[in-house]
Amino acid sequence: MLGTAVRQALAGRDTQMLQLVRRGPVGQGQLRWDPEAASAIPDTAPVEGLAAAIHLSGASVAGHRWTPAWKREMWTSRVESTRALAAALARLRQPPKALLVASATGIYGDRGDELLDERSEPGNGFLADLCREWEAAAKPALDAGMRVVHLRFGVVLGHGGALAKMLPIFRFGLGGRLGSGRQWMSWIGLADAVAAVLFALDTPALAGAVNLTAPRPVTNAEFTRALGRAVHRPAILPAPAFALRLALGQMADEALLASARAVPARLAAAGFQFAHPTVEQALAAALAAAR
Repeated sequence: MLGTAVRQALAGRDTQMLQLVRRGPVGQGQLRWDPEAASAIPDTAPVEGLAAAIHLSGASVAGHRWTPAWKREMWTSRVESTRALAAALARLRQPPKALLVASATGIYGDRGDELLDERSEPGNGFLADLCREWEAAAKPALDAGMRVVHLRFGVVLGHGGALAKMLPIFRFGLGGRLGSGRQWMSWIGLADAVAAVLFALDTPALAGAVNLTAPRPVTNAEFTRALGRAVHRPAILPAPAFALRLALGQMADEALLASARAVPARLAAAGFQFAHPTVEQALAAALAAAR
């Protein structure tokens, strides 16, 4: 969802792009690459002199039970692919000036009501460790003099992704808070997420960690009420924490019940303007796009 939207936005600028493709057919403007190969990008590839690289790869966090095999897949698809790409770009005679790499607010761990910005220390847990190593994997690009931006995404509310999984439940009137509902949810609308990626691309002063979250995080209870109102259904059937843990294991605690109240301090300081600063506005835009 996000990668497609970013490509469309860049195409709207008449930007020339080269898309790295891991599987499936390769078309015009695309290049096959294997992050597990010794040379992730072929030496003959037309990558010299590109202005920037954007890396959004990563296996689903909330779409699969966290078995040992799936945790390895989450780790490899983020950490190892980032390391391979950063190393390949660093070897170029003309490396890109900037590398933008996806990360997540999961780096902060479960922090209760603490207000979190980019100066906050990483937290504890599998997701926090994953995000910490994910960001560290871009070091070859940093050592080569590239401007590296770690895009710490909150939950992206768009016509696909997490919202697409929630909508059928809420439209049947079966939605409700998760656990106590007091856990904070850092979110961002899809249009703002794409605009923030392009803003980071265009702003040389932005480097290091940047929270891609809306300025007004909400609790899970506030979010479920807003989503219920958006689809004109009640949201009164809570999912108890013990049931979530029984069904989903570790993923329930770290992805659904953990609290991260992250705010976009660096985007705000750089002058970024949000089109949808409230969750109600973001949900209305996502539902309109899904029609």
